[in-house]
Amino acid sequence: MTEIQDWDLVKRAQNGDMRAFTQLVDRYQSAVVHFCERMLGQSGPGEDLAQECFVRLYRHLHRLEPQARFTTVLFGIARNLTLNALRDAKRRGLHLSVPLDEAYTTHSSEPSPSSMAYSHELKHLILQALDRLRPEHKDILLLREFEGFDYEELAQILGCKKGTIKSRLARARECLRKELTAIGVVPHE
Repeated sequence: MTEIQDWDLVKRAQNGDMRAFTQLVDRYQSAVVHFCERMLGQSGPGEDLAQECFVRLYRHLHRLEPQARFTTVLFGIARNLTLNALRDAKRRGLHLSVPLDEAYTTHSSEPSPSSMAYSHELKHLILQALDRLRPEHKDILLLREFEGFDYEELAQILGCKKGTIKSRLARARECLRKELTAIGVVPHE
């Protein structure tokens, strides 16, 4: 039902209803910010890129048509912006590191202090391993595992075939496993 509502809001925004566009921003701003932060590894620029994502969405509103899920279009824009930011940072010699923030907090009813410490350390190690991946491996893992996009949606966002998505995802998972093994999270075979 949300998907129909999303495209209805797009149509209304295309016809000049700014409240409809504001509803889209309110609905997805948090998810886009979290995705950008995870990709970049910094919380400040994530908010800036999310804002730029919605600016671009607004600028190209007249070209949007419901040929895919709205979130596929939106996260495609966010992905492209973050990849550009990562490339630009690399050119300037900057290294973006992953913060530990509320986006990665696991919630349980009453965790023990030792399980909380273990969970915190494991989170830190996984984020450290994710940060060491190439952007094309990091983005597909974040889109699949954190944002929950299926293979068809990933193919649309990344602009390739479903079979390519499966192989890229397998390669990204293998790279993550190797990084986790290198830092001692996964035992050597």
